[in-house]
Amino acid sequence: MKKIIYNITKFTTTDYKDHLSCVVWFISCNMRCQYCYNPDIVNAKEGNYELKDLYSFLNKRVGLLDSVVLSGGEATNHNLIEICKKITNLGFKIKLDTNGSNPKQLKELLDNFLLDYVAIDFKAPKEKYKTITNLSSYDNFLKSLNILNKSKTKFEVRTTLHNDLLNEEDINEMQTILLQNNYQENFYIQNFLDVENLSNLKVSTKTFDTSKLDNKLNIVWRN
Repeated sequence: MKKIIYNITKFTTTDYKDHLSCVVWFISCNMRCQYCYNPDIVNAKEGNYELKDLYSFLNKRVGLLDSVVLSGGEATNHNLIEICKKITNLGFKIKLDTNGSNPKQLKELLDNFLLDYVAIDFKAPKEKYKTITNLSSYDNFLKSLNILNKSKTKFEVRTTLHNDLLNEEDINEMQTILLQNNYQENFYIQNFLDVENLSNLKVSTKTFDTSKLDNKLNIVWRN
């Protein structure tokens, strides 16, 4: 069986708030975001673990952890249905980190009550989406957002901010788009960190003026 898992973070309290979790890092991604912090995972053709290794690990963590975070790469590049069923049957909650490019699988996961929380990345407004992600998937993001809105599963929308890629007008436009699509919860923004990334981006010399933001939504800064 192919090794589709790059790594497993055995314990974290920060990736799924108020939960004791592990993180499963799936290989590959259909996007090539300029600021991506996980180039090794995104470009990997094979991981280091098979699914049987994950299940073996989780069997030993029953009663010690309460949840599993599925991340990547892009976890929905892989068929998560049976994986999530097995994780759920072990008694763990599941949080999914996704770029929203696979609304069909997201809907199937939600319809089968296999997800407890979803963090979906809003990469950019439509006119900048492909430039930043190298994928024409803006419409799929909106489909995924609306699928989440219609579900009863808790979720959040988050954006990574690099001042050379997104400006104040972009963030304001993104707030408007979210409201137009019935999202009224916190809008999480995380500033770009100067670490290894896919395009070797450095910290921008441009200043981002938060006073220019409309604050139509409650913006929560994560760093």
